[in-house]
Amino acid sequence: MARVLAQRYEGHQAELNPHPAQDTFKTHGSAVAPRVLLVEDDPDTVSYVRDGLSCAQIDLSVSENGIDGLTRIFAEKWDVIVLDRMLPGYDGLSILEKMRSEGITTPVIFLTAMDSVFNRVDGLRHGGDDYVVKPFAVRELLARIQVLFQRFSPVWQVTHLYLADVTFNLLTRDVTRSDEKILLQPQEMRLLEYFMRHPDTVLSRQMLLKHVWDMDFPVRTNVVETHLSRLREKLGRNGPALIHTVRGQGYVMSADTGAFQPNV
Repeated sequence: MARVLAQRYEGHQAELNPHPAQDTFKTHGSAVAPRVLLVEDDPDTVSYVRDGLSCAQIDLSVSENGIDGLTRIFAEKWDVIVLDRMLPGYDGLSILEKMRSEGITTPVIFLTAMDSVFNRVDGLRHGGDDYVVKPFAVRELLARIQVLFQRFSPVWQVTHLYLADVTFNLLTRDVTRSDEKILLQPQEMRLLEYFMRHPDTVLSRQMLLKHVWDMDFPVRTNVVETHLSRLREKLGRNGPALIHTVRGQGYVMSADTGAFQPNV
């Protein structure tokens, strides 16, 4: 079974993640690298995740059974827990129930081959925050870890956003790329912040209008395209394009330039 999953992972990795995970998290300044605990007994999955996240500067630890995983969950502080459903010792649902009953609110991502709708709903109803089905693309797992880390971390802890060589200081509102400051207008900053809080995620034009311009209704305007053009131009002075157009769907900000079509 492990060999079959490993082969399927390789296929997904080649298709969806042709490049290693980029430097989404960094540890300089006052930003903190997330501490992630992976509770997983399959060595192929552990190796795949560890290799895929090696460039993301995540503080990754691994427990290979439910008993050790539960012990470490209670003994240490974690930012995100990635939890298999089927484990020796304690299964994933039992671990989550014990966590939540003791008031541990650390966000949990289920990572499992149990892919039925019933299993997914069951995992979420037991207190899981996300559910990723095997086989999976490690780039997607990284993005989900990032979203949960930024959503659940205290405001004082998350003071910077990072994507590739772009740094957004949320306290000073300074934006730099390759350590060179980029001057942005207020609305351009809001647009960039929204993209950086949702990396590797296709954002539709209507989503951008709603969350950046507070327009919660269809409207005929080119405000999105205008500000995107300016933002792309300013970011592009110091490096390759990071904001990509996905035809017929919207826009995505990603350091993985090979995974998306060229800008239009």
